[in-house]
Amino acid sequence: MQGSNGDKRSAGKNLIHELSGALGDIGTLLPLSLGAIGVAGLAPVPVLLGFAVFYIATGLYYRLPVPVQPMKAVAALLLTTQVSAQSLIASGVLIGAILLLLGSTGWINRAARLVPGSVLSGLQLGLGLLLASMSLELMATSLPLGLVILALLAITLKLFPSWPAALLGLALAMVLGALLGSPGLPLPAHPAIFSMPQLPSMDEWQQGFSILVLPQLALTITNAIVLTALVVGDYFGDQSHRVSPARLSVTTGLANLFLVPFGALPMCHGAGGVAAHYRFGARTGLAPVLLGTGLLLIAFVPGGLSFIAAVPR
Repeated sequence: MQGSNGDKRSAGKNLIHELSGALGDIGTLLPLSLGAIGVAGLAPVPVLLGFAVFYIATGLYYRLPVPVQPMKAVAALLLTTQVSAQSLIASGVLIGAILLLLGSTGWINRAARLVPGSVLSGLQLGLGLLLASMSLELMATSLPLGLVILALLAITLKLFPSWPAALLGLALAMVLGALLGSPGLPLPAHPAIFSMPQLPSMDEWQQGFSILVLPQLALTITNAIVLTALVVGDYFGDQSHRVSPARLSVTTGLANLFLVPFGALPMCHGAGGVAAHYRFGARTGLAPVLLGTGLLLIAFVPGGLSFIAAVPR
């Protein structure tokens, strides 16, 4: 009996840490995806459903905390330029087809071997600085609250490494944000819940390729595929044998080919997300499955969008 109780406590503790680790990368996921909904006017259910399906499939296939993120260059251009939803679809399909070809032929593995280790190390450093800069920009509208949460996260990770820091930080941020009246993440007043996009015209295919695909493709190949495989290998050693550049390329390609035409945002994996999930406690594929399940509930349960909009900016 004592052994059984110990196993239950251990399982419960592991579940809490996987849940905390699952939330480690929402600082990238939520602002960009909600920005696409609130600013660019994309329908929320297909966007959230796309991330949910890709996250669950990723967790089940790789069995490790491999992240799913919006394609950053595509999302940034979507929010700052006059790119149509049809051009967005075209870019996702084109990137998906290219990555599927590179992964299924093994060409991506050859390309990965040509990238010097010093370049990958530089990319890791640059990515860390970029994420830090992005975090400060996101905190600008609620700087005092952001600094308080950041300090508490740092203290928790330093003094209590076994605590679910991301889970505690998110809950505290939402409570303090509500009490202090901090602005939440933006959403349109009356978003279209679900709408089937129209097929792109020839001009929109060309626009999607020239404006969105070309800036994103190099970033995806280096950070979301080559560097992600390297970081997962560093963290998990022999357990990471399934996470190769070719497989990451194939899963990214399939996700974009089959989900973006139905309204999902173009998606990829990401080295920074691996580090974030791991730092906050994720060690298995359960973390991506938990996050994907949570996104499914948010997409379909009444009031779910209001819940994530309550996260302070």
